[in-house]
Amino acid sequence: MTGGSRKDDTGKMRFDLIPTSATKGIAEVLTFGASKYAPNGWKQVDNATERYYAALHRHLIAWRDGEWLDPESGLPHLSHVLTNVVFLLELNKP
Repeated sequence: MTGGSRKDDTGKMRFDLIPTSATKGIAEVLTFGASKYAPNGWKQVDNATERYYAALHRHLIAWRDGEWLDPESGLPHLSHVLTNVVFLLELNKP
């Protein structure tokens, strides 16, 4: 190899394509939850799939009705939606 470096990223996931607002929003909601409950406490919730599904919809509807920020956390409802989707993905992986 002369004249430069080489790195083969072909076929690898492009994490650089994830908008930072999405990553930051999820981290903000998880930080709020860790303070209110416990770090990673979301993993021990009874009936978690049903409850996170319901929470996802409550936040989505609040946003759709014109409310940008969740009154309790002060964070965007859509960040809560993303976080609930992450929970559902993690809890329901095959």
